[in-house]
Amino acid sequence: MGGHSSHHLSKIPDLEEIRRETGFTPSSIKRLHHRFQALDKEGKGYLSKQNFLCIRELALNPIGDRIISAFFGDGDAIDFPTFIRILAHFRPIEEDKSKEPCLDPEPINSRNNKLKFAFQLYDQDRDGKISRPELMEVLRMMVGVQVTNEQLESITDRTIQEADLDGDNAISFQEFKQSLEKMSIEQKMSIRFLK
Repeated sequence: MGGHSSHHLSKIPDLEEIRRETGFTPSSIKRLHHRFQALDKEGKGYLSKQNFLCIRELALNPIGDRIISAFFGDGDAIDFPTFIRILAHFRPIEEDKSKEPCLDPEPINSRNNKLKFAFQLYDQDRDGKISRPELMEVLRMMVGVQVTNEQLESITDRTIQEADLDGDNAISFQEFKQSLEKMSIEQKMSIRFLK
């Protein structure tokens, strides 16, 4: 059985580079590769946005489309190395990394990179700012019909007023980062991957 496992891992392109860059263990990479293959029902070696809709949690998530779009950037499909690098944003931050020195000063799953990933869920036009309409659209997706338009506008305006430090009526990444300074993003944006 061990031979099958190492044979399976040898099929993964750039395995060592992916391991080093993402911090995933070989067994986690193997499990994620199985998941990738299960989503790739046609066996094409890449995933489309449609493949992600097979993930129940994403299909039911009010901002699932935005999360899926964040995986793709400007492209229509992603391969396994891209898939696993994006998932690495959600890998919990380990307290003791002294065992293995990190060559990259900022790991993919750093607080800053998690915040950048979250920021792009709001900043749909990719201009580096979350505008009032962009914020309102995400809030509307998240709360649905539970609040009135007037309440939603009030929440949006208050959020921008509190976060907008330079007075441009939008939230830059620095302002977004600063407004979430006390929030535990590391835990909220982490998925426990089995070792």
